[in-house]
Amino acid sequence: MQHVATEPEGEELSLAERAYRAIRDRLVMLEIRPGAPINEDQLMQSLGVGRTPVREALKRLQYERLITTYPRRGTFATEVNITDLAHISEVRQELEPLAAAQAARRATAADRAALTAALRELSATEQRDAAELMRLDLQVHRAIYAATHNPYLEDTLVRHDNLATRIWCLFIDRLSDMAGHVEEHGPLIEAVVAGEAEEAARLARSHVEGFERAIRNAI
Repeated sequence: MQHVATEPEGEELSLAERAYRAIRDRLVMLEIRPGAPINEDQLMQSLGVGRTPVREALKRLQYERLITTYPRRGTFATEVNITDLAHISEVRQELEPLAAAQAARRATAADRAALTAALRELSATEQRDAAELMRLDLQVHRAIYAATHNPYLEDTLVRHDNLATRIWCLFIDRLSDMAGHVEEHGPLIEAVVAGEAEEAARLARSHVEGFERAIRNAI
């Protein structure tokens, strides 16, 4: 599985953090299907880590609403509930433009390099399947959130973008212009890299509104 996180190469991550990121992205991309049981032993085997890192990861994922634990029944991937779309969009319509504007104001040279690399990837969307496009979408969003240099804003938006992406993945077969939606990030990245805060905010808001509209049309 490809990684979509935006951390610098070679950064030393704890086993629990590595387990968390790997399981999180499987849940977000619906590689672990909504409602599927979470099997600790299978996760330990596939990730090559012990029980403690997996359990620490699962605790965080429960807090992030990606898994649910039922007494005496076990732990399951959270169902994707379309009624959550309005609530998630309400948060993202306020915070995505704020994040884009702050990223435009605060992005470091390293942030701009990461965003420019993502921009190059966006130029080849025709050759990508839907799953690769979704990973690229996540990569762009996470790079912008990281460039805000506000860990509270970044944490909140990563969690809401993860939940939005699960809804997107559920309807991916019914969405006609997946590549077009992801390519919309091009002008947004350019505005962030150029330090154009107001334009970045406008484009981010438009992107979130377009996402909700596309899902509602697909239902």
